[in-house]
Amino acid sequence: MKNILVLIVGFTLLWLILSQTLTPQVVLVAIGVALFLTLFYSHARYAKLGNIVLNWKTLWACIQYFFVFVFELVKANLDVALRVVRPSLPIRPGIVEVKTTLKSPLGRLVLANSITLTPGTLTVEIHGDSLFIHWIDVRSPDIEAATQEIVRTFEQYLEVIYG
Repeated sequence: MKNILVLIVGFTLLWLILSQTLTPQVVLVAIGVALFLTLFYSHARYAKLGNIVLNWKTLWACIQYFFVFVFELVKANLDVALRVVRPSLPIRPGIVEVKTTLKSPLGRLVLANSITLTPGTLTVEIHGDSLFIHWIDVRSPDIEAATQEIVRTFEQYLEVIYG
């Protein structure tokens, strides 16, 4: 039942964000589409949502994560833009291994996608608790230092959300 509620609320919010309006007609259509999509998917297809805990602490972590992600996204965009405008800035590309403490496969997926969405980094592979990241400016090949630099900012909120 929790999975159904999560999907309905998620699809409805996505529809409302994309439509950028809150008229009664749009809200009704959003709920209708969300119900249809939820019924369309079988229980086996969204069983991965089973480890999301719905409470105020999780909601607060989601809100915080959103703002942290946007901040990191802007910061990474500015960094890459400066490297384009000022070719004298160093570019030391490479693939680094980082470790995650996230146990949830969905949490690891969100972490990998968050890293990939920030310019200058790209998740190449996930293997166990290791993520292999292509980084535009490798500051340290050390696993712990790279983990601290790339992963820890996102991970502290994702641990609350996904466990």
